[in-house]
Amino acid sequence: MSAAVLWAVPGLPACVGVLLAVIQPRSRRLAVTATVGAATVTVGLSLWAALSAPSVSAPFVLGTGFDLAVDPLAGPVLITVAVVTWVVLIFAAADTDRDAARFGGLMLLFLAAVVVTVTATTVPALLLAWEVMGATSYALIGFAWDRPGKLQAGAVAFITTRSADLGLYLAAGAALAGGAGLGLADLAQAPGGWRTAIAVGIAVAALGKAAQLPFAFWLSRAMEGPSPVSALLHSAAMVAMGGYLLLRVPGLLAAVPAVATAVAWVGALTAVALGLVALAQRDLKQLLAASTAAQLGYVVLAAGVGGVTAGATHLIAHAATKALLFLTAGAWLSALGTKQLDALSGVARRWRSVGVLATIGLLSLAGAAPLSLWASKEAVLASVLSASPWLYGVGLAGAVLSAAYAGRALAVIWQKAPPGVEAGFDTEQPGTRRVAPGMVLPLALLAGGAATLGVLVLPPVSVAWRAAVGDDRSVDPGALGLAVAAALAIAVLAAVWRWPVPTPDWAHDWLRLETAAGRLVVVPTIRTAALLARFDDRVVDRGVVGLARGGFGLATRLARFDDRGLDVAVTGLARRTFDLAGRSARIDDGVVDAAVVGFARSLRRAGRAAQRPQTGQLHEYYLQSVAVLAGALLLLVLIG
Repeated sequence: MSAAVLWAVPGLPACVGVLLAVIQPRSRRLAVTATVGAATVTVGLSLWAALSAPSVSAPFVLGTGFDLAVDPLAGPVLITVAVVTWVVLIFAAADTDRDAARFGGLMLLFLAAVVVTVTATTVPALLLAWEVMGATSYALIGFAWDRPGKLQAGAVAFITTRSADLGLYLAAGAALAGGAGLGLADLAQAPGGWRTAIAVGIAVAALGKAAQLPFAFWLSRAMEGPSPVSALLHSAAMVAMGGYLLLRVPGLLAAVPAVATAVAWVGALTAVALGLVALAQRDLKQLLAASTAAQLGYVVLAAGVGGVTAGATHLIAHAATKALLFLTAGAWLSALGTKQLDALSGVARRWRSVGVLATIGLLSLAGAAPLSLWASKEAVLASVLSASPWLYGVGLAGAVLSAAYAGRALAVIWQKAPPGVEAGFDTEQPGTRRVAPGMVLPLALLAGGAATLGVLVLPPVSVAWRAAVGDDRSVDPGALGLAVAAALAIAVLAAVWRWPVPTPDWAHDWLRLETAAGRLVVVPTIRTAALLARFDDRVVDRGVVGLARGGFGLATRLARFDDRGLDVAVTGLARRTFDLAGRSARIDDGVVDAAVVGFARSLRRAGRAAQRPQTGQLHEYYLQSVAVLAGALLLLVLIG
C-alpha cells in the first residue's frame, strides 16, 4: 500500500495537471477547485509517504530502474514542497484570474516533477524529473506570453539553467563509463577519474539550478513570472532543488575533496555577492530574488562541508520564509500596481495584517531570534567553522548582509509614506487598492513556518534527524553562537532602521553577470557558429556542390549511353524478334496448318469410303470377304 502511495504522490498532480492543461475547462471555479483539490490530496499523500518511508522501482533505461524512495532526508523536504505548493495555489486562487486552467495545470506538472526530483534515487529518474521541471518553469515564467519581455525572460532563465544541466548528462555518461552504477548512492564508488567527472557534472548542474555564481542572473529574469510562480519556483521548488541535489550526494563530494571545497566557496561567495546585489535593488521582487540566491548559498556551503541536516534545515526554513515574502510582494503588487520600494513606503501601515506577516518573514530573513533562519543559518555556520575559519568568515559577512537588506525592506514598508507616493502606483499593472481576504490565510500559514521551522536544528530534534540521515558533520549551534547571531542581527537591523543603508549602485544590475555571460559565452558562441557557417558555405557546400555536379555529369553521360546505345540495341532486337515472329506465323499458317487440314480431309474421305460398304446386306459382306481373300491370295502369289 505504501508503494502505491509513493507512486500517487507525483502521479496525482501529474494526471490532473495534464488534464487541466489539455482540456482547459472554461469554468474558472472548476479549474481552481481541481488544482487546489489535487494539491490538498498531494499534501496528505506526502505526509503518508514521509511516515511510511516507502521505496518503489520500475524498469526504465540504461539498464537501471526508475527508482523512488522516501528516506529521512527526502521526507521533510517532500512535505515542505507539497505544503508550500498547496499554500501558493490557495493564494493564486485569490490572485490569478487569467487562464486558471492552464496556470493550475502547469503548476501541478511542476509539482510532480519536483516530487520526483526529491525522491529519485537513480540518475535516469532524476534526469527525467530535472528536464520536466526545467520545461514547466519556462512555461510558468513566460505564462503571460503576450506581454512584452515575458517570453524573453523565460528563455534567458531556461537557456541558462539548461546550459548548466549539461553537467548532469556528463555525470550520467561518466557513471555509465565508470561502471559503478547509476544509483545516486553508488556514484562515489566509481573509479577515480570517472568519479571526479561525475562530481563536477553534478556540481555544475546543481549550481546552475540554485542560481549560484556565475549563473545567478537568470533568477532576476525569472521575476517576470506571476508572483505565485516566483513564490514557488524560488522558495521550495526549482532553485531549492539545486542545493538539495548537493545534499543528496555527500559521499560523492567527500570522495572528491577538491570539488567539495569549490562548491563550498561558491556558496559562500554567492551569499556575499548576491547579498550586495539585494542591498542595491529598488524593486521588492528583485531584492527577494537576489536574497534567494544568497540564502541558497548557505545550503550549498553546508553541502560543501558535509553539513547535510544543517543545510536541509536552512532549505526548509528558507522555503517558508521566502514563499511568504514573495506572496506578500504579490499581494501589494495586486493592490497598488507596483513593487517598487519607493512606492511601497508605509504599505505595512495601510494593510497591517499583511504588514505584520511580512515583518515575520523579513525578521526571519535577517536572522533575528527566535525565528527559523536565525537557528538554521547559525547551524550552517557552526558546521562551516569546524571545517574552515576562512569560509566561516565569508559566511558571517553574508549573514550581516542578510540583516542589512531585510532591514532595508522592513524600514521601507513601515516608514511613514511621504507625500506624493501615490504617483508611483499602477506603474506595472492596474491596482485594485485592496488585498483580497483569501490572500491572508496562506500568508499566515507560511508565517508560522517562518517562525518555527528552525527547531529542526535544535536538540533533541537535530540529534534524531542526524542519526537517521547518518550525518556526522553537522554541528548543533551552541548557545553562545546563537546569542551572538541574534545580537548581530538586532544590531544590524537597528543600524539600518536608524541610518540610511548605503546601496552599492554598481551591484544594482546583478553585477552585470548577464552582460558578462553574453560577452564570454553568447558572443563567442555566435562567432564560432558564424565561422562554422562560413566554413560550411565555402568548403563543405562547395565540395558537396562539386560532387553533385560531377555526379550529375556522370548521370548525363550514362543517360546518353542509355539513349544511344542500350535503347537502340533493345529496339533493334525487338524489331528483329517481331519480324521473326511474323515469318513464323506465316509458315504456321501456310505450311503447317495446310498440312494438318489436308491430312484431316484425307482422313475424312477414308472414313466416308469405309462407311459405304456398311449397307446391312449379307451378300455384299460375302462379296467383300471374297474380294479380300482374292487380294490376299494374289499378294501371296506375288510374294512367292
